[in-house]
Amino acid sequence: MTNSEEHFDLVTIGAGSGGVRASRFAASLYGVKVACVELPFGFIASDDIGGAGGTCVIRGCVPKKLLVYGAAFGEEFADARGFGWAVGGGDGGEAATHTHDWASLMKLKSKEIERLNTIYGNILRSAGVTFVEGRGAILDPQSVEVTAGDGSRRVLRAKNILIATGGVATKIPIEGAEHAIISDDALALESLPDGPIAVLGAGYIATEFAGIFRGTHRHAVHLLFRGDKVLRGFDEECRQQVQENLVRRGIVTHPHCKPTRIEKLGEGQLVLHYVNAEGAELQLPVAMVLMATGRKPRVEGIGLEAVGVELDAAGAIKVDEFSRTNVPGIWAVGDVTNRINLTPVALMEGMAFAKSAFGGELTKPDYRDVASAVFCQPPLATVGYTEEQAVKEFSGNIDVYVSRFKPMKYTISGRDEKTLMKLVVHAESDKVLGCHMVGPDAPEIMQGLAVALKCGARKAQFDSTVGIHPTAAEEFVTMRTRTRTLYGTGTSKL
Repeated sequence: MTNSEEHFDLVTIGAGSGGVRASRFAASLYGVKVACVELPFGFIASDDIGGAGGTCVIRGCVPKKLLVYGAAFGEEFADARGFGWAVGGGDGGEAATHTHDWASLMKLKSKEIERLNTIYGNILRSAGVTFVEGRGAILDPQSVEVTAGDGSRRVLRAKNILIATGGVATKIPIEGAEHAIISDDALALESLPDGPIAVLGAGYIATEFAGIFRGTHRHAVHLLFRGDKVLRGFDEECRQQVQENLVRRGIVTHPHCKPTRIEKLGEGQLVLHYVNAEGAELQLPVAMVLMATGRKPRVEGIGLEAVGVELDAAGAIKVDEFSRTNVPGIWAVGDVTNRINLTPVALMEGMAFAKSAFGGELTKPDYRDVASAVFCQPPLATVGYTEEQAVKEFSGNIDVYVSRFKPMKYTISGRDEKTLMKLVVHAESDKVLGCHMVGPDAPEIMQGLAVALKCGARKAQFDSTVGIHPTAAEEFVTMRTRTRTLYGTGTSKL
């Protein structure tokens, strides 16, 4: 049964990063009446499960980072022996005997995520936003129907509707795909399987989970992907360094592989069938397969067809530079638009939307020099142009500065791993086009460099900056000798 209509200035469908930021800014800064609709909380997303905080908080960035922290301790214990700590063996001379309790980690992780879910709901309410739990679907350009878990319905009317439903993990369509898990499942595993794990994919999620499993699991971890290297789209030297680090840390990589079938023999007994680079059909016995093979916009079941909201070829909602869809009064932000699928970008888009819709000033999100990080181990972080992108985009000489070195900590611990740092510079203007790093603390360092690039920093300003010694970060302001100069074939000039 449908209740009487309720009227708002804005109804937001989705209480993830973008939806929460847009809703609370609209309510608190511009004083408009806002309702935000979200599915009930749960760790694994479905047509009926979501939760305030969205993918990032519940089944993405935050729980993933907690597991990365947990997985890193094994290597830290090994490093500690080089600094005189007796770990496991008693005198430091024997192999460490530490073990990991996955169930304990997951219990503590879940407790933290439940806390954050509550906080996100409170953030909305404290900003004056009406938080509505249920499934939201657009009835017409000014109406959203919300169906609660008990089947009751209510209609929310508003001059503006914002779609911020995010994305969902996908599986590759091969025989036996139902036997594989996705990242949602991996973040809710009660225990790890007693056997090898196969991770399919080469992006953020695949490389991060390969490291998580390797750091917490006593069996082999295999990473299979179709290309020659992991992390397509990132700087080529960084990609190579990450792949070398994966191998050095014991992850078995299988480049140029195409999975064809997953066969289930019994509980915890799977056979992954795949074709390798030579075209040979091979089999890999494993206990679990994680498909980290991409995500797609969550557009089903929210009434887009009813009002004619256009989608692009990838199934994302088409928007203009101000996040407006083709239907007046309906907007979209975040991963559902498939622009730059990062939580901080969704936050930026949400703020720009609020200003455009209610602040009296159409505002474009600024996608220049968006920094990002991959929390593989050690992490990769980047801001600006890669070397390859700079050559294609700009004319004239492109100077590249590269530094590889063993971190100071490892000179004593004995770990065989190097840090890579890189600057890409437009020679004529001296402007720094890109900064890239693979190594410990890379994301923390890159956040500061992102500010510098946003301000249009020149290489001379990097060179004149006094470093903090001894740190890895100081290398970015002490790279004086060009590694190579390339000729830009693009047309952009600075």
